Amino acid sequence: MYRIFLVEDDHALAEALRKQLERSGHEVRIAEDFRSVTEECLACDPHLVLMDIMLPFRDGYYWTAEIRRSSTVPIVFLSSASDDLNIVMAINMGGDDFISKPVEPMVLTAKMQAVLRRTYEMQGGADAIAFSGAELRLGDGSVHCRGKQVELTRNEFRILRTLLESRGSIVSRDALMLRLWNDDCFVEENTLTVNVNRLRKKLESVGLSDVITTKTGSGYMIQ
Repeated sequence: MYRIFLVEDDHALAEALRKQLERSGHEVRIAEDFRSVTEECLACDPHLVLMDIMLPFRDGYYWTAEIRRSSTVPIVFLSSASDDLNIVMAINMGGDDFISKPVEPMVLTAKMQAVLRRTYEMQGGADAIAFSGAELRLGDGSVHCRGKQVELTRNEFRILRTLLESRGSIVSRDALMLRLWNDDCFVEENTLTVNVNRLRKKLESVGLSDVITTKTGSGYMIQ
């Protein structure tokens, strides 16, 4: 059973989602005060957050940024504004996935299970992977380079780890999608590109430029 924190101001939809998720065996808490979403979220200590975008007082992007200051809990956006701009912004703001409204129960369940699976499955093996004078620490998903440190999201961590484990070889987009999302067939096409671009920027912030090479029409690789 996982704890889900639901941030949705449409009361009827929130209750319908709560009942659906509880039938799946999850514990659900619905946000009550839309002026104190961060405080309620941290008090709930959820395994996953479902975040609407259009909310009273502050939008879902604001609350995601605030939650990200204190927590790496996976956040899945819910919105009727499902154009590419909102999807890209949701991912760039720290979201792990995006579900369009009206919410299809099967899609919601599949996406949530995929995020929960890739977030909380056990990790084993070495403690770190060295590369380019830096190291990827497997325990907390951070990159350390010459005294600097940057935290990665789960998707960024999995992309970097997959490329490092196949160092010197091209990893196809399909292989990366399979590694990140397994059998989740509802992934938006540009989600991988957004995550790779965000990972590159984080690596550049600690002095690691041009680490990931794009092989047009094939995929990505690290030399």
